[in-house]
Amino acid sequence: MIEVKKLVKSYGPTGVLRGLNLSARAGECVVLLGPNGAAKTTLLRILATLTKPDSGSVSIHGVDPAKQGELVRQSVGVVMHSPMLYGDLTVAENLGFFARMFGLMTPESRIAELLERVEMDHRRDVRVRLLSHGQQKRVSLARALLHSPRTLLLDEPESGLDQRARSVLEAIIGEFRSPGRSVLMTTHHLDLGLQVADSVAVLERGRVTLHEPVSAVDVVRLQARFSEPVGAV
Repeated sequence: MIEVKKLVKSYGPTGVLRGLNLSARAGECVVLLGPNGAAKTTLLRILATLTKPDSGSVSIHGVDPAKQGELVRQSVGVVMHSPMLYGDLTVAENLGFFARMFGLMTPESRIAELLERVEMDHRRDVRVRLLSHGQQKRVSLARALLHSPRTLLLDEPESGLDQRARSVLEAIIGEFRSPGRSVLMTTHHLDLGLQVADSVAVLERGRVTLHEPVSAVDVVRLQARFSEPVGAV
């Protein structure tokens, strides 16, 4: 589903990704962990066609995002740090706008279904700027699922969520995974990552230094690799 080879990205003189290699199979949830500055968000932004790499190759469902970005965006759902919503539009108006962007002709039932799934149906007519960060995150998740993507890219999707909303998130990730779909996510919470993931990849200094199945992860040793809590940046 996702294949990244020798990916390089710099911002001015600062190298961020330094020949990174990573893959995610169909039906797999890969959780990215690493210290601050490990370039996890940069990697997701490249996969989401929001940032261009300097060199290397990326394939998502057999498509190069740099060459066929629109095709990739039709098959990928994205939740980043920013909610990527319009603050002066209501929740329903936002989802309606993005539904039209994705070419959904009669999206009303899909919007209603997703708002109920993320438990935001009671806030559908509230302007997004009046929502809490956690509520905006839930609406962002609904937006990412609108067009039934084959891959989800989630950057700290648990940020701002209370325990109930986090349980909903875990359930949605579990429901989404199937033989034809995959999830790539970063998280601040190692326990959440290990609960939802099939495999864990550790990024350090712009490279993947460990990638193994959850069943093989030594949690204590993994935590000890970092001088600060495992997180996502």
